[in-house]
Amino acid sequence: MPATESRPPFPPFNAQTAVQKVRAAEDGWNSRDPQKVALAYTPDTYWRNRAEFVNGRAAVEAFLTRKWARELEYRLIKELWAFTDDRIAVRFAYEWRDDSGNWFRSYGNENWVFDDNGLMRQRFACINDLPIDARERLFHWPQGRRPDDHPGLSELGL
Repeated sequence: MPATESRPPFPPFNAQTAVQKVRAAEDGWNSRDPQKVALAYTPDTYWRNRAEFVNGRAAVEAFLTRKWARELEYRLIKELWAFTDDRIAVRFAYEWRDDSGNWFRSYGNENWVFDDNGLMRQRFACINDLPIDARERLFHWPQGRRPDDHPGLSELGL
């Protein structure tokens, strides 16, 4: 498999590598680069995201392109919930606004399954959106990677 077809750390995961994998996923999604993010998934990846089913990298890229065209000023925090051999469970929250200026905080959980090369084979996401006032926002870093000194979900009481 070419170097672009592997994403360390690799399973089986331990506490340290599971946290690294979660942060790498958060960083990728905060890039809001659908092409880059899609490369973290197997070519035949299978997702359930809310009520939408996504199959394959091309579909992931199209899904993310639509998502980030609609969810403006997107900022995401993920936190490890549990892990075992080739599986990781995370909880997350992200803030975004729509094109009318309405703000939301979306909360959810994801279950991930990885192949031996560290690419995600399956992703199952459950997500709920909460309308918030702009004054209630908690994620204020510049677009892109969350700064290392920015609090995580637990520190923010989320």
